[in-house]
Amino acid sequence: MAATTPPRLSTLDRFLPLWIGAAMLAGLGLGRAVPGMDAALDAISVGGISLPIALGLLLMMYPVLAKVRYDRLDTVTGDRRLLVTSLLLNWIVGPAVMFALAWLLLPDLPEYRTGLIIVGLARCIAMVIIWNDLACGDREATAVLVALNSVFQVVAFGALGWFYLDVLPGLLGLPTEGLTVSAWDIVLNVLVFLGIPLAAGLLTRLWGERARGRDWYERRFLPRIGPFALYGLLFTIVVLFALQGDTITRRPGDVARIAIPLLVYFVVMWAGSFALGRAIGLGYPRTTALAFTAAGNNFELAIAVSVATFGVTSGQALAGVVGPLIEVPVLVGLVYVALRLRRAGERDRTPQA
Repeated sequence: MAATTPPRLSTLDRFLPLWIGAAMLAGLGLGRAVPGMDAALDAISVGGISLPIALGLLLMMYPVLAKVRYDRLDTVTGDRRLLVTSLLLNWIVGPAVMFALAWLLLPDLPEYRTGLIIVGLARCIAMVIIWNDLACGDREATAVLVALNSVFQVVAFGALGWFYLDVLPGLLGLPTEGLTVSAWDIVLNVLVFLGIPLAAGLLTRLWGERARGRDWYERRFLPRIGPFALYGLLFTIVVLFALQGDTITRRPGDVARIAIPLLVYFVVMWAGSFALGRAIGLGYPRTTALAFTAAGNNFELAIAVSVATFGVTSGQALAGVVGPLIEVPVLVGLVYVALRLRRAGERDRTPQA
């Protein structure tokens, strides 16, 4: 029997790199062409959370979380291979890899190095959901892994920051750098960027299935709200680049130095996690969920912590800002790599005549 053909991407999905490139240019143009645009956008914040970025992320995450079949989550929570592997990759391997890359590639730039280490500590809870969905990964598994990361983020972020910026450098004879982290800021970050869209997605599914049935909900309602995930993504990218466009264009050399370890990090974490998922016997959907949740980062938390601790104009804050600017195009590229690997796997399983 022939293997099932993967669903074709929509026109919006197929040309996603083009739309993202256009959004980046639009953001840079706005930041440079409109005086005070970055300051105006940055001023619209509550509790250190940028409301325009929050709006974009919530709009992006809600349709994907509305697609999750919450009655299937027990099949994920019972998969110990997936859960244990994800925890190891996110909270032991990921921070250690970023620490090593930051010290190897930025030994002479302590502010940027510290900012990158903070990025490595802020594990994914937001954009990874849409990357996984575009790559046809397991939605339910991603929802569980993101929720797990959120719990560990509240508990472990401060302790890991102390370990990687103070204890470990001291043991290795390297300069140390203190980190002040507000537990409330971490909780607020998780509640806003995961709690709100998760609750909205769950309530929407419960209402839709109860009122009109699952068939109507998945065949009629979800296709209508689906494109708003990408609209939210593009809006978020425009806002990010408008906020930092002036800094990026004034300091291209610094941005390039920060970008190199980030690029290596995202590729190494994704490829290593994908290979590990296949090696322990996970199928494509859960391997993909594992890879994207291990490679992604919570840039909002990283930026907020860097700004609160070192100041808005600090090198640490710049490193946090460059994080998503590299992560977005790299992980979009990895979506296409994942889809190619899926098609190759389908061909390998097709019986030969």
